[in-house]
Amino acid sequence: MKVAVAGCCHGALDKMYYSGEKKAPVLTVFIGGNHEASNHLQELPYGGWVAPNIYYLGYAGVVRFRGVRIGGISGIFKSHDYRKGHFECPPYNQQTIRSAYHVRNIEVFKLKQLKRPIDIFMSHDWPRSIYHYGNKKQLLKMKSFFRQEVESNTLGSPAASDLLQHLKPTYWFSAHLHVKFAAFMQHQTNSKEELPKATKFLALDKCLPHRDFLQIIDIEHDPSSGDSLEYDAEWIAVLKATNSLINVTQSSWNMPEKNSLHAKWDYSATEEAIKEVLEELNHNLKIPCNFTLTAACYDPSKPQKHVEPVHSINPQTTEFCAQFGLTDINDRIQQAKEEGSVRGEYEEEEEEEEMDSTGSAEEPSEYNTDNSGLSSINPDEIMLDEEGGDEDLSTCSVDPSPDHPPDFSASFSDIRIMPDSMAVSSDDAMDSTNEELEKSGVSKQVEEKSLSERPLKRIGGNENGNSGIKKIKRRNQAIYAAEDEDKTE
Repeated sequence: MKVAVAGCCHGALDKMYYSGEKKAPVLTVFIGGNHEASNHLQELPYGGWVAPNIYYLGYAGVVRFRGVRIGGISGIFKSHDYRKGHFECPPYNQQTIRSAYHVRNIEVFKLKQLKRPIDIFMSHDWPRSIYHYGNKKQLLKMKSFFRQEVESNTLGSPAASDLLQHLKPTYWFSAHLHVKFAAFMQHQTNSKEELPKATKFLALDKCLPHRDFLQIIDIEHDPSSGDSLEYDAEWIAVLKATNSLINVTQSSWNMPEKNSLHAKWDYSATEEAIKEVLEELNHNLKIPCNFTLTAACYDPSKPQKHVEPVHSINPQTTEFCAQFGLTDINDRIQQAKEEGSVRGEYEEEEEEEEMDSTGSAEEPSEYNTDNSGLSSINPDEIMLDEEGGDEDLSTCSVDPSPDHPPDFSASFSDIRIMPDSMAVSSDDAMDSTNEELEKSGVSKQVEEKSLSERPLKRIGGNENGNSGIKKIKRRNQAIYAAEDEDKTE
């Protein structure tokens, strides 16, 4: 089965799909990143159709198509929001409009309950350390501003790295950093009986002309399976088992662990629980094509004034939760909001957003080396003035310079030490890895581009960031200037 993998779309999918004027020609399954319509995707926390033939996996999800098991997690990692619940809802304020797309520990916990093999997994940001398994030299030649984080092993998501180690999928696809990069990771075996597994990793560029944003690969599938997208019985069983853990507050909390604090820590699905899901569905796992419009379609002939988004309950989510006995997260948020227990803290105590990266002085983050505040600047990323704190690689208030050196006082205790069996050869000896990737149909030479061709120049009215007016600022105007379709982001 041929599968087309695409990089960052930045909300540029044809807007005609939602209205029904057009239909995606092939089934499209996607995850959210950090440039999405968060209010719309939030309506589908467990996944659902955002348009006919275009399926969103939700905050985290697993589905099946023609026997291929596809999983994914939406958003980007930020440690100060990682242990919070999904409390955000429209209309968003200056904090929640960004925290709404930050990964939460409950989604990672759910995915780590899976035991059956995953064929394809998707994340927006890269798993931390994956760059050690590919051609680092080429990566740093194209994106030299990654060097600091690559050398300190702090580039990427530690949560995604944990998932990569646990799930060991055949393929892992990412985007976010706007560069094509392939890697091949051989996993350790836990016992002599366990068969060795390997993951073929591929990150793709942003969807723009003359950029490496698309890759066609061949995936083994079950030819006897139908053409319908299907629920995954194990994932549904995990959702049912973890339903009691749902949190819609911004209080930080930890997932159950095997210690004296938790009576239960294993929420994985038993064979009996999976069988019960199959019986509930009469062994018909087909996902219903129940796309429903929840907002007015854009009509260019009828200009509309700006309207603040409202918090909506999507009929797809209502139906899904009713079918499997799950909590509708948005309904729970709405209830809490009506009781006055959700929105107050951010608006009354906005200064708490300035907390250290652990998110709480009393309870440090499970990943205590999130360097969001000292990341290098990605000149391909779109920035909003005075909003550097949550853009993916653009979180410094000022560019690193001799006058403003990055602070490396943070502890790097969670930096993964690679076992000898995973040792990577030197940058100049990556031929064998590239050969493996070429055989799998994943590897492709990345076009070399000199940094001199892409000046890292700020464009904006006030370089000092003192203006109170929010302006969109592109850190690499040379790339974006000719792209009309990219000007509306």
